[in-house]
Amino acid sequence: MPVQVMGGGSNLIFSDEGFSGLVMKIGLQGVRFEDRGEECVVGVQAGQDWDRLVQASVERGLGGIECLSGIPGLVGATPMQNVGAYGQEVEDVITVVRALERETLQMVEFERQACGFAYRQSRFKNEDLGRYIIVEVEYCLKKEARPQLHYAELQRYVEEKVDIEGLESGAALQAVRQAVLELRRGKSMVVDAADPNARSAGSFFLNPVVSKQQFGAIEERWAAMGGEGAVPSFDAAEGVKVPAAWLVERAGFAKGYRRGGIGVSEKHALALVNWGGTTRELLQLAEQICRGVEEKFGVRLEREPVVVEWES
Repeated sequence: MPVQVMGGGSNLIFSDEGFSGLVMKIGLQGVRFEDRGEECVVGVQAGQDWDRLVQASVERGLGGIECLSGIPGLVGATPMQNVGAYGQEVEDVITVVRALERETLQMVEFERQACGFAYRQSRFKNEDLGRYIIVEVEYCLKKEARPQLHYAELQRYVEEKVDIEGLESGAALQAVRQAVLELRRGKSMVVDAADPNARSAGSFFLNPVVSKQQFGAIEERWAAMGGEGAVPSFDAAEGVKVPAAWLVERAGFAKGYRRGGIGVSEKHALALVNWGGTTRELLQLAEQICRGVEEKFGVRLEREPVVVEWES
């Protein structure tokens, strides 16, 4: 029988036909905080709600995941795709991932270096996809930590709202968490039943990381189109990261674009919103966007959510 392991489900897209097997929902609960000098090791069961963990950590004055506030889903999913936002990634704080090997039913431990972390990637998402069920994750957080703002948008927003330099560390972490939640809410990137634009799987496409040569080709194409301004980019370990949202909009898919019962969010160009449509329509629009970006910029976008197909 086919088995689909599910955490919170926020990053899964099921086919219109459903799933022809067993869906196994991770329900393991529990959090332990272990003081170790200037650090605190936080051991968390895989079924724990992620944002509640962030909230509890910030309330204890523990820094390292405050910029990951508001992300829906469960703890066990965070190592899968190296969850990150606003300048933080879980690979920076994960120390150990414990998992059950499905074939042998043996418990296995992976230290951070063995997890194969990269931008939105890990061994659990790639070469070992489906091999393990993550049951517990350990994070090492800093006590009495000052928030480190590495993301320009968040830094500007915080500076406009509050002088965090004048706050004690705990209050500064709380201020950053609140700012992140406000930014995400403004983009409909938090769970909110009252917000129709929140009916999405979050960012549908990864920001492509290209070589410097490829980035130069993107700049040439943009100039040939008569585009105004520079192509936005960020340094990445593997090359140059280009914002997928910028590519999507410049390829002709503006916020609010609709096709059938699916559309681009009115708040964020990377979110594809369900306005009463089907999975088939969703994937068709996603493919249309991918083709449009590839034709204009020579870059193929990679899908972020996992599509669960019907297995006959």
